[in-house]
Amino acid sequence: MAGTNEINANESKRVVPLNTWVLISQFKLSYKLLRRRDGTFNRHLDEYLDRKVPANVNPVDGVISFDVVINRETNLISRIYRPGVAGESLPGVSEVEKPVASDVITPVIMFFHGGSFAHSSMNSGIYDTLCRRLVGICDAVVVSVNYRRAPENRYPCAYDDGWAAVEWVNSRKWLQSKDSKVHIYLAGDSSGGNIAHNVALRAVDSEIEILGNILLNPMFGGQERTESETRLDGKYFVTLQDRDWYWRAFLPEGETRDHPACNPFGPNGKPLEGVKFPKSLVVVAGLDLVQDWQLAFVEGLKKAGQDVKLLYLEQATIGFYLLPNNDHFYTVMDEIRNFV
Repeated sequence: MAGTNEINANESKRVVPLNTWVLISQFKLSYKLLRRRDGTFNRHLDEYLDRKVPANVNPVDGVISFDVVINRETNLISRIYRPGVAGESLPGVSEVEKPVASDVITPVIMFFHGGSFAHSSMNSGIYDTLCRRLVGICDAVVVSVNYRRAPENRYPCAYDDGWAAVEWVNSRKWLQSKDSKVHIYLAGDSSGGNIAHNVALRAVDSEIEILGNILLNPMFGGQERTESETRLDGKYFVTLQDRDWYWRAFLPEGETRDHPACNPFGPNGKPLEGVKFPKSLVVVAGLDLVQDWQLAFVEGLKKAGQDVKLLYLEQATIGFYLLPNNDHFYTVMDEIRNFV
């Protein structure tokens, strides 16, 4: 690991706004408490430590939210966010599911939260706030998917839940725009970005059209160690030991990090040449230790002839998009608005 913990903490403080540093440092401490050496996870403590917020049909920041059950057998639920007007009477079920505007195209952004496949949920406070922001910034409906988490539910459970949510969204007439179609975009950060990409892969062989993928610091990797992994190991909140634990918790037992879920353009990846695949916006933080794998992912899309835009932010760390306290946050939000 590069440097001591004290040196690394001081280094990260110099480039990260204080409240972001405090937020992510708290996550790092709690995550360390939750992971066990034998590969199990303290889910009860995780649920206790995760600050959750309820859905709210009273507009908060101009947005109402409500939860829906998609699959009772797998306990798959999602939280839906849509614009609301302060002062209006509280909507009933028929009102919250009223059709989107019939005279415009309304994007439906399906969001997959981060947390390295193991942490957080659709109702975690930080992601509830982020989804509300996306509604306002993109004039969109946002569907936040509460996928099953590892290690209790390994690959491919999160992908299965993501695809089930896509099918559900695509079947809702009240989410259709003026052209009688649901205009679906997939988005996510960290492991959520990984899930968004892999759910989009499933759409290739279906009749459901995904219009775009928005991947924020997507979690990819591989068996080989890269330059950025060695250089940034432990410097900005995350260590290789952390990442390796999460991949062991998520991937099928006995699989290496060259599994296509981790390394999509590795030796076992699915070729995308000649495939009708949605355009992608990939945001890479220059201080994320897995940036080399994220950049390799972008190159893989380019070599396959796919439409991809890279937004590389040299001085950004993981989680910079969670708080509006830095220029990188506004740059990314502008890019997302333009993308959809």
